[in-house]
Amino acid sequence: MNLSINRGEDQGGESARSWRPQWLSRDLMCLFAARALRSFAIGYLGIILPIYITELGYDAVHLGMLFSISGLTAAAMATAIGILADRFGRKPFIILIALMMAAGSVSLSLAHNFAVIVTSAAFGTIGFPGGAGGGGGWGPYYPAAQSLIAEQINYEHRTTIFGVLSFIGVLAGSLGSLASALPRLLNATAKVSMLTGFRLLLLLTALIAIAMALVVIPVREIRYPRMLGQAPDPDPETSRPAVNAGIDVQKWLGLSPKSWRLVWRFMVTNATNGLAQGMMGPFIVYWFYKRFGASAADLGHLYFIINICAALPYLLVGRVSRRFGAVVTVAVSRGLSAIMLFAVVLMPTYSLAAIVYVIRVLIAVFAVPVRQSFLMGVIEPAERSSAAGLANTPSQASQSISAYGAGVLIHYVALNMPLVVAGVFQGLNALLYFSFFRNVRPPEELDAFRTAEEQEKADQAATGA
Repeated sequence: MNLSINRGEDQGGESARSWRPQWLSRDLMCLFAARALRSFAIGYLGIILPIYITELGYDAVHLGMLFSISGLTAAAMATAIGILADRFGRKPFIILIALMMAAGSVSLSLAHNFAVIVTSAAFGTIGFPGGAGGGGGWGPYYPAAQSLIAEQINYEHRTTIFGVLSFIGVLAGSLGSLASALPRLLNATAKVSMLTGFRLLLLLTALIAIAMALVVIPVREIRYPRMLGQAPDPDPETSRPAVNAGIDVQKWLGLSPKSWRLVWRFMVTNATNGLAQGMMGPFIVYWFYKRFGASAADLGHLYFIINICAALPYLLVGRVSRRFGAVVTVAVSRGLSAIMLFAVVLMPTYSLAAIVYVIRVLIAVFAVPVRQSFLMGVIEPAERSSAAGLANTPSQASQSISAYGAGVLIHYVALNMPLVVAGVFQGLNALLYFSFFRNVRPPEELDAFRTAEEQEKADQAATGA
């Protein structure tokens, strides 16, 4: 079976590809466009959603409930999609949930009852928007999208391409964060109420979600035989030949025993990171809003700066990962970002807290594409969606639990407490990640290791001669 990914020449030959890198195919551009659209929407949703819910008359405990239920729903959807996408294809699930996002956004813009608000946000995949600098994830269908992207590329470029994907995400997210100032602008110029302004942005989200579905439709997907229950052919273009090719391997939830030996470690580390993200991600806007009185427009400007500053590191992650290794890059990034989170809490003014938080995000961003690429590199291609879905489920589930806990801590203990707890969990995550994966190498690092080893032997032979 021919799984070649060199698709650029059928789009106009070499002249049509002269302006872009060799690895950038038409299909990748469509997937990048979908990421940009999602990130633009998340750029303002992450700012307006907590404030919108507060303006509707609900408190931090209600926010915690919203984020918890949304996170649990996302976890269940991600797990199901990850397993099903390996069997039935990845693209249909991306399109389906983009349309669900459109429907959820419309419903949320019309809702007043809290149960309807929660249902709309959860099943619309917009109830846990996350923080600045992440570039706006794909939501619960990211296991399918992550695998669909990985199958388009040579493994040597994988980390670089995931870095470019995040680069595009943060640039689009930075523009989206500026859109969070639209309600205030409409209020000042046309006397439109703030709530109406927020609802207009939710309706805009529905249009963006429809556009996401449309740009993914032209993408051509490689249908690995294992998706249909057969053994896969080796594919030198995208990864190493499958170890179990031609062997009937007993699977559980779409994964072979070999993959499970790795995936359970990702599940544990992702659970601790999820606990940190649930305490911090959805509440950082609320924290700035309550502690310093920052408005949606103020936070929109802050998120714009964060996303612009975070863009450059994403372009460097490929080089950094090659230089220090994927595991060290992730562990150090997570450890330092935990320390900086403690520093944010100690800042006495909005300006100082904002500056330190920007620095923290710049450090934290190195872990995102490297971690995504690392998972894709150590799992066989036909099992990638299942692995991504199962590995990320504990993260989303623990986010749900800690998000509710964060709301309770803010309401009954102290406004700063969730950020302190988040820093502890993120530090623990760095230690666990290094402990679990320090001896695991993706194909590109194995190649570099073998090349260095061969060169050393050649040098020793030349010296002996």
